[in-house]
Formats: sequence, structure tokens, C-alpha cells
Amino acid sequence: MTIRIAALAGVAIVALAAPVAAQQQAPAPVATLVKAVDIPYQSFTLPNGLRVIVHTDRKAPIVAVSVWYDVGAKHEPKGKTGFAHLFEHLMFNGSENAPNDFFEPLKQVGATDFNGTTNQDRTNYFETVPTAALDRALFLESDRMGYLLGAVTQAKLDEQRGVVQNEKRQGDNQPYGLVDYKVTAGLLPDTHPYGHDTIGSMADLDAATLDTVKDWFRSHYAPNNAVLVLAGDIDLATAKRLVTKYFGGIPAGPKTAPAVAPVVTLAAPKTETMKDRVAQVMITRNWTVPGLNDPQTRALDVAAGVLGGLSSSRLNTILVKQEKLAVSASAYNWSSAQIGQFGIRVLVRPGVDPALVTKRIDQIVADFLRTGPTADEVRRVATTEAAGRIRGLESVGGFGGKAVTLAQGALFSNDPGFYKTELQQLAAQTPASVKAAADEWLSKPAYTLTVVPGPRDAYEEAKVPPKAEVAPAPETPVKGTRGALPAMGAVGALSFPAVERSRLGNGIELIYAQRTAVPVTQLALSFDAGVAADVPGRLGTQQLALNMLDEGTKTLNSVQIAEARERLGASIDSGFNGDRTQIGLGVPSANLAPALTLFADIVRNPAFAEAEVARVRTQQLAQIGQELTNPSGLAARVMPPLLYGAQSPYSRQQGAGDPQAVAALTRADLIAFQQAWLRPDKAKIFVVSDRPLAEVKAALERTLGDWRAPATPGGVKRFPAAGSDAASPRIVLVDRPDSPQSVIVGGIPTALTGTENLLPVETANDALGGSFLSRLNMDLREDKHWSYGVRGGFRMLEFAAPYSISAPVQADQTGPSVAALRGDIAAFLGPKPMTQVEFDRAIQGGIRSLSGNFETSGAVLSAMQANDLFKRPDNYYATITARYQALTLPELNQAMQKAIDPAKAIWVVVGNAATVKPQLDAIGLPVEVVPAASVASSPEAGAAPKAK
Repeated sequence: MTIRIAALAGVAIVALAAPVAAQQQAPAPVATLVKAVDIPYQSFTLPNGLRVIVHTDRKAPIVAVSVWYDVGAKHEPKGKTGFAHLFEHLMFNGSENAPNDFFEPLKQVGATDFNGTTNQDRTNYFETVPTAALDRALFLESDRMGYLLGAVTQAKLDEQRGVVQNEKRQGDNQPYGLVDYKVTAGLLPDTHPYGHDTIGSMADLDAATLDTVKDWFRSHYAPNNAVLVLAGDIDLATAKRLVTKYFGGIPAGPKTAPAVAPVVTLAAPKTETMKDRVAQVMITRNWTVPGLNDPQTRALDVAAGVLGGLSSSRLNTILVKQEKLAVSASAYNWSSAQIGQFGIRVLVRPGVDPALVTKRIDQIVADFLRTGPTADEVRRVATTEAAGRIRGLESVGGFGGKAVTLAQGALFSNDPGFYKTELQQLAAQTPASVKAAADEWLSKPAYTLTVVPGPRDAYEEAKVPPKAEVAPAPETPVKGTRGALPAMGAVGALSFPAVERSRLGNGIELIYAQRTAVPVTQLALSFDAGVAADVPGRLGTQQLALNMLDEGTKTLNSVQIAEARERLGASIDSGFNGDRTQIGLGVPSANLAPALTLFADIVRNPAFAEAEVARVRTQQLAQIGQELTNPSGLAARVMPPLLYGAQSPYSRQQGAGDPQAVAALTRADLIAFQQAWLRPDKAKIFVVSDRPLAEVKAALERTLGDWRAPATPGGVKRFPAAGSDAASPRIVLVDRPDSPQSVIVGGIPTALTGTENLLPVETANDALGGSFLSRLNMDLREDKHWSYGVRGGFRMLEFAAPYSISAPVQADQTGPSVAALRGDIAAFLGPKPMTQVEFDRAIQGGIRSLSGNFETSGAVLSAMQANDLFKRPDNYYATITARYQALTLPELNQAMQKAIDPAKAIWVVVGNAATVKPQLDAIGLPVEVVPAASVASSPEAGAAPKAK
């Protein structure tokens, strides 16, 4: 179940319960939390120079494989920006002994978290695979390390160049999407290794030739320039045997020369202004600072937390909460291996003079430099960071798990255990050490960039080279052979934890599972509300009610709540999907009791002060303004009434709400919503914890067990038949000028609901739109390279399950992309249904990926909630293997053909109408053009916003 997280919010539950007494239980010391962060490892080095690090974690039959190469954007010479990232893409297109797309054999074995990334300092490739598939993963990684070039063709270069350029367009198309380029150029000369962004320029990507990219491989990709981490169900002896087998024969190559990257500071303050189609003025203040190996970096991390990283930070407290000059304010210290960037970003409240905000930023920073942080501020930053590390290290792989932590330490700091050094340095920070680092670096001249609303400058577009014909993959390796891909052994069964059910004394049901991999408790207080509970004619009521949750209780104000949460290392958030509204808690279990006391106080006793309502309402209106400049935000507001019909409660999915309605909301409106929906008789509590059920239940009983529902009736949701008044097939084009991409969103109403058995259609959709190898993605991304990625799937709700497609595409191919999507869907449901190969891949991949998919407590918690919502048994995932094995190819094709009628598809396109409309007119559907500004108000009767 996907929860859309709102800013921690407030629900006025006055009159529901007596105040929860504040427990003054001391939080666990930072040193105790830091000691809990431990990743034991062993290491060895092959004769060819490959460094290998092994961490054993037997909690699941999976192994994370992570290969980090010492090459990134900082190694790119002038005229070749973006090469490191472009080559990362080429590494997924097959090698000499595995000539096809690498996602195919990884999907077959049930790999999870498989991807690659590039930044300024390194390029990495990673996948988490069942233990039985480790041979295959190591074969693939070694083959592309040592045997790649014979498989790199001009056609593949052209294909991935197009994909990368669409990745760049996708980022650039966002509001403020060009800010980072400007900041980089403002802080560093273009001759500095860090003086350009990783994605590169369109012109340099256009200029990449087959010879230059092959030279890039020869210069940087070799075992002595890499670190390999294996983390999970593996031991040192096995690792030595397998790594030697697959990597030992690869010869050493050139070692990447260290980049000369000094910390460059400006000679004098520098100020610039740029225009963008944005809702609010943004003020950024930026400094270049030392990189992650400098001891001062941890002090600067704390300084950033105190200034703008914590909820209780000085910038947020002063500019947003007290003086109401801004709608958001943050600070960060981003550390690369050799240099870092310290930044402040503030969104100015509409109607406020940006010059005044700039002056106050200067004054707040100057005051911080004069006084330094308090000891409590330092502790809160350290506690928050340590708690986050504990939660993040439950995963062995992925983007931020244990393999990543060990690899980064090894490559950047020559110490796989450098994370301990970082945490120990963080825990040792004092007000004096933080002040000293801030004095040294934040007193230097800064680069200030202000972004104001207005038309963008002309966009640097690619000069797309002609598409090369794709040669068929050779039946034998280009040169030599290492044999076939290794076979898989038997995959270990999923160990989904037993789910237990109980009730608190007031009747709230408690659904609990134990996971002991990390000492953390995750909890979701889930109400039977969701989007469907928002108030007709007052859309945004629920969002504002939630946004008030942490803005003060009867005994604590918003700053005190934030400070208390930070001292505990707790995260408290809220959000909603179509059917449920959730208030969540994540906390180191050592602090569970005091965290639940705080959590219950927030849930049960919000003060709902009038002044805070006025401020938060203004912030929500600003959020709506941002949605109206964001292409995905615009599409998300337009599609629901068209897809579900205006009579369906699901049509109320209108982002942060109707601005006119939100502006008129009162405290009484929010209390009425809270009393109707956010009450104990509509609540269930889901918990995954390392602590036993009896202990968790006792703590919940003390804090929530005496919570009683009000005497007034609860809210009621009424649903018409699914899609009964959906709009007729059409294209709604939302005009958003200056868009280098168009965002295409398609919707097809169905008669399905989430409580039915949707495993057949979900499994069949793996081939149509549900995976990287799906037809929709392979067509628009890999074959045509018009998009960075396309997805399609059933949007599962309790009383509906429409089919939804998302495809950001380059602007000049918008019409052909819609035509291609329509053709792909029609073919799949007609003459070209799911094939046996696609069926086998979906079934085997689905079964084999189970242990990886449910490795973390968060994944288990989400599954428990989904099972409950969709009326599935608690052991659903423990028995799903048999369900997969019982499926047949004819059953899946028949289920899809019955479920989806492509003739009912509705399309929303957000892009530059001057460029896009002539393309859409050729498709043969009615095209309605609406200005972005008209999307603000809720449409009636399922119609599109008013056309111009």
C-alpha cells in the first residue's frame, strides 16, 4: 500500500480523550545508539587488485552484490561531460558472453534493488539476489568488467544517449530544475573537477562517439579500480571461491588518477537571479566546504542540522513559524569525497519582499556564528542521524544499505568501517567544535541565487543523431567464451513473519509482527478514511487537518514537539492513500516508551491554535501553487475526476486541495473532520518491532488504551459502481510552456476492485507495464529512446482498480508516444498477448524475488496493511508461491482481456501546447487544451478543467 506522506500534520482530536500525561523518561544516550550501528566485515584482495569486502547476514536467503568503480563525473575532461553516467547506462546493454539486456537474466533469478548510479566520485552497480543466484550475478558483473567492448555497438550508444538525454530533460522539466546547474557554475570554475554536474550537457552527449566511450572503458574499468562488496547470506570462504572463479582471470588495467580538486572559495560574495515557471521565489545561499574525509565535515553536518536540517531548526522556527516570512526553509551539508557544498534554501511566502527574507537569512546565520549551537541542539542532530543510520542498515543492499556503506568507506576513505568514524565524530561534537567549523567556512563569501517567477531562458536541446539500425544479438560471444550463464540452485523459501492480532482495552485492533534484524519499532495508526473521506466542496480539508498535527498539543508547542521527537531519534509522519489515513512512528526501540507518549499526545491532544491554523493554511496554499507548476502535480489533479467520475470519492484526489476551499477553511471545519474520521473506532494499529508483542501492547495500552470515540457519528463513505461516470475517451492537454518534456498519464477504468483476486492481472501486467522489461518501457525507452522510463499498472483501491500509465517523453515525440502506447496496449490485449517467455519470467521472478522484497520491516509493515485493506489472509505472502505456481498463461491473458478495454482510455498530457497539440490532433481523439492555472479548482461532473 502506497502512502502519500504529507508534512507532519495535525488532527484536532479535542473532546475525544483526556490529555496523555507527558512521561519524562530519558532518551537513550547518543553513544548507545551509535554502538548499535555495526557491520562486521572481512576482506581480501585478488592478485589483479580487486578489493573484496564480505559481510555475513543470515536473516534471509539473499546476497547483495555491489561493485563500485573509482570513476565519476570529476574524472571527465572538458568536452566530455556526462560520459561517466552515459557509460553506466551502456553497462546494462549486455557484454560479450551475456549479449542481451542485463535486466533479463537478473529478472529471471528474482533480483531486487538492481540498478546503477553515477555521481561526481564513482559509478556503482548493484543487485540483491537469492543466494542460489549468486553465481549468475557474479558472472554478469565480471563479464561486464572484463568482457564488455565487443558488445558495445553504435546502435546501443545511440539508444542510451537518447535515454540519458531524456533523463536530463525529466529533471530539467521540474520547477527549480535548473538551479543546481547554476549553483555549480556559481561556486566553481568549469575547469574544476567538480565544476559540472553529473548528467552533463546535451552538446557533450551529442558528441560522444563509439571510440570515445570505448576509450572511457579501457581507461577506468578494471578490477584494480574497483571494490566489490558481498553482503548477506554469504561467508568469507564461499566469497573467495566464487570471486576468484569469476573475477580472477580479468587482467589489471590503468588505475584512475586521483583528481586534483581543492576546496575553492569565492574571492567576493556573488549574487545572481534567474527566472523559472515557479510559484514561489526561492533564495539559495551556497558555500564550498571540505569533503567527507575532513574531520570538520561532521561539525558542518551538525551546523546544517541546527540551521535548517531539523524540524526545530533555527531557519524553520524563525522564518516559517515565528515571523511567517517563508513557507519552507532548510539547510544541508552535501559531502563528496574531496569537497562539499553547504547550502541554504528558502521558499519565500507569497506577498513577502524577498529582500527582507535575504536580510533575515543573513542575520540568522550571523547570530549562529556569534553564539554557536546549544549542547541540546548538537545532541538532537547526532541522535537523529544515528537513528536514521540504524533504520537504513536493515537492508543488505539497494541504494543505501550495508553494502553501500562498506563500499563507500572502502573507496572514498580506504576504510570499509569509516561509517563508525563518522558516527563517533558526530557523537563527539560540541558547541565549540561546531562553532569553530561554521566560523571558518560560513564566514567566507557566499554565492546567492534567487529564483523568481517568469519565463525560462531558451532550453539547450539535443541535436539528436540519426538512429542506427539495431543489429541482431550474436548467437555466440563476440570473442572467446566463458560458457553459458550459471544455472540457479533451489531458492530458499520466503520467511514472512507470523502475524498476530490482539486488541487494546478500548477495542482498537493491534496487528503485530516481530522482526529482530535491527532494534527499531515501526508503527502505523491507520484510520478508515483516506482520500475518499475528504470533504466534497472543501477538498484539502483532510490535508490541512493532518498538517496541523504537530503544531501544538495542550502542553507542547510545535517547536517543543519537534525537539522532543529529535531527542528520541523518532520519525513521526502522516499521509493518506485512497482508502486509509495513516499516522506513523519509527523509533529506536530503546526509546519506544517515551516516543509512544509523545505520539499519543500528538494524536489525542492537539491544541489547534487559531494562529497556527492560519500559518499552516498559508503553507498549504503555497504547496498547491507548487503543484500547479509541476508537470506530474498537474496531471495528478486532472486525471482522477476523469477516471473515476465525479460521483466517486476517489475523484477527490486533488493534490493538496482546492485553493479557494482551503483559503476558507476554519478551525471548526478541521475539528469536524477529525471527529468524523480520526477516532479510535475507525483505527487499527499495525506494528513491526524487535520487541515482543506483550511489551509493545503494554506500551500502547498505557498511551492509547483509554482513548474513547466521541458521541457524534463517524463519517461514511459511499461508492458508486467503479468507473460508472468516467469521462469518455479523450486527450486533455494541460498547457505548460517551457517544457522540454511532456508528461503523459493514461487511465483506463475497469470493473475490478482491490478486494478481488488480482494476482492474475498483476502478474500478466509484468509483461505489459509492470517491470523494466515490460513492453511499454522497452518500446518508448529502449527501442525509441523517447523516454527515461514508462510504467503501467493497476492502481489498487478497496473499491476500484483502474489501469494507469505514466510516460514522461521528449516534447517533440509526444503525439507519436501516445500512439505507440495505444498500439502496445491494443496489441497485448489482442493479437500479441503475453508469451510463454514473458509468463515464465513473471512467475519465476515473482517467486524468487520474495525474500528480497520482504527483507525490511518497512516492507512487512506495508504488506500487513495491504492484506488487511484488501481482505486477504495475514499469511497471504507466506502462501503466495503456491498461488503463483497455480497460474497458467491462458488464465492470465484471459484475465487481462476481460479487465481492460483500451477503447476506454483517457489521456492527460502536460506540456507546451504550441509544440504538442499539432502532434496530438493526428491521433484521432478529441483534444481539449486547458491552461495550467485552470487546474486549480475542482472540476465538476468528471469534466476536464475549463478549456481555453
